[in-house]
Amino acid sequence: MAVTELGSFVAAAERLHVSQPALTYSIKKLEEGLGVRLFERSSRGVRLTAYGETLYNNSLIMRRLYSNALETIERQKSEFEHGISIGTGYSSWTLFLKDFVMAHFRDHPNAPINVSVGNAMRCMDQLWAGDISLFVGHQIQDLAREADIDFIPLGFAKDGYFVRTKHPLLDQPRRLSDIFAYPTAMAFPSESHQKRLLIDSAVPVPKPYRFGHAFTSNSMQACMDFISETDAVLIHSLLLANYFAERGFKQVVIDNGEILPSWLLGIYILPERRADPHVRKFIELIRQGASKLDLQTM
Repeated sequence: MAVTELGSFVAAAERLHVSQPALTYSIKKLEEGLGVRLFERSSRGVRLTAYGETLYNNSLIMRRLYSNALETIERQKSEFEHGISIGTGYSSWTLFLKDFVMAHFRDHPNAPINVSVGNAMRCMDQLWAGDISLFVGHQIQDLAREADIDFIPLGFAKDGYFVRTKHPLLDQPRRLSDIFAYPTAMAFPSESHQKRLLIDSAVPVPKPYRFGHAFTSNSMQACMDFISETDAVLIHSLLLANYFAERGFKQVVIDNGEILPSWLLGIYILPERRADPHVRKFIELIRQGASKLDLQTM
């Protein structure tokens, strides 16, 4: 191919970093092996014979296939070494995981990224199925097979209550009983089939979180649309108070005598994955991101 494209044995030898006699000998052995002449030699240089044209045209295909193979291998290496497959709640995604994922994409544009946003039960289902490597969510009580899953605590977060502007609850501090006198909304409720992830079925299992709420959805935008048009109260982490404020929603002020429900935020991961250097790096980055949040220490 080098002789054909450069039109000279001398130029081809220079490109290939071999001596001209060595290159001439290699071409001669190739011609002997095929039983045909590949080049016509003259004082003006060399040109392909009909046999040489056939070999050269097929060599172009082989070179393209080889180049594609190298690119595919390099992409696979990037996928194996830098691919991300994580689950998260809406709060964690909005507050710090989104920035981490965007920075990771800029550093490794060929590495695939899979982010599953949902409640902790849904992410746990995907973790056991092998669809994600780890997830950030609240600690699940009464989890079946708990010994099979590692939980790395990050800190406690409290519930907050958010409403539209000019809502009746906004004129003074409120007790929780005042809030629950109104319809409530919740994003990312548990699904019925996920109760199989909880303790043995002989033990009473709580109903999915959607029961008792006027509105539930796996879309935060849908929840915000709903509370903007009704008197419903959105129950969500206080971590997103600024996020909701930027979108025109108000936080209900809670009476000092009330104790707000809180939950432990952490990282769930299969024990065998913790030794993976790639996964360890993700865990450390998640810890760094979580350290910037207003989480209560344990």
